[in-house]
This record gives sequence, C-alpha cells and structure tokens, in this order.
Amino acid sequence: MWIGWIEFDLLLGDVHSLKEKRAVLRPILAELRKTTEASVAEVGDQDLHRRAAIGVGVVAAGAERVTEVLDRAERLMASRPDVTLLSAGRRIRRSDDD
Repeated sequence: MWIGWIEFDLLLGDVHSLKEKRAVLRPILAELRKTTEASVAEVGDQDLHRRAAIGVGVVAAGAERVTEVLDRAERLMASRPDVTLLSAGRRIRRSDDD
C-alpha cells in the first residue's frame, strides 16, 4: 500500500473576511475532491483570511497511481486564477516504511 499527500500554501485574492475566504475555498475543495477522488481538507491558516493551507491525501496499491493523483491536484491548483500557489510540498510513503 502506498500513501501520498500534498499540502498547498495559498495566497487568496481579494478576500477581506473569513466568510469570503470560505466562499473562495468551498468550490476549490469540491473541485479537488471531484477531480482527484482523494481526501481534501483545509489543514491550516484557518484564522487568516488571505492565506490557506489545503491538504490532499491518497492511498493506492501503487506509487504510480499516488503520483498521478498528486500531480493532477498540483496542476489544478497551479491553474486557478483566483489564488496564488505559494508552495506545494508532497510526500509518498510505502505502508511498511519505517
């Protein structure tokens, strides 16, 4: 079993409140879930209205599948005009890694 995750550090555009932040993130999270069929969540910076950390996690039988899903998620985030992708950090591990 292979486990992979990617965390995106985002700068949001013209957002002035946490309510506006939720309105921007909700469709992004939904699109990531639909496109990748992976687990997706806001994983940090919840109290900041112009920053967001989004995590995508996937489990698969092979490393190639995990890499494919994480690549798809990264391409999607990089192509969004409403956010600036500041960084993306990913890890892939095998279940029996120590």
